[in-house]
Amino acid sequence: MVSKILKKNGDKLYFVFRILVGLLFFLHGWMKVTAIAGGQMELLSLMGLAAVIETIGGIFIIVGFVTRPTAALSAILMVSAYFMAHAGNGLSPLINKGEPAVLFFVAFLVLAAHGAGKWGLDNE
Repeated sequence: MVSKILKKNGDKLYFVFRILVGLLFFLHGWMKVTAIAGGQMELLSLMGLAAVIETIGGIFIIVGFVTRPTAALSAILMVSAYFMAHAGNGLSPLINKGEPAVLFFVAFLVLAAHGAGKWGLDNE
């Protein structure tokens, strides 16, 4: 029964997944944008670049625009962030506080593989 419901609503569930991942990624970047605007972070730095990719990438993912390349770039950003900012404190994401980077990485792999889906500007 559950399998039947999931199959019937797979497109809708994937749409919700894409929107939520995009929104959370946008907010992840927007936090950095506000730090740049407040003078706490430089735009021309790795964190500044991450802010731009996360904010614009989040919007692109939400609307389903160039979803596959955006997701691939975002996955690379997240795996880089994990090893640059978290892995030095131990490899376990539970210990080094890298769970968000790992979860975003895996979500972006799914989005890169499946694209925008039925309801997106890419309309795949």
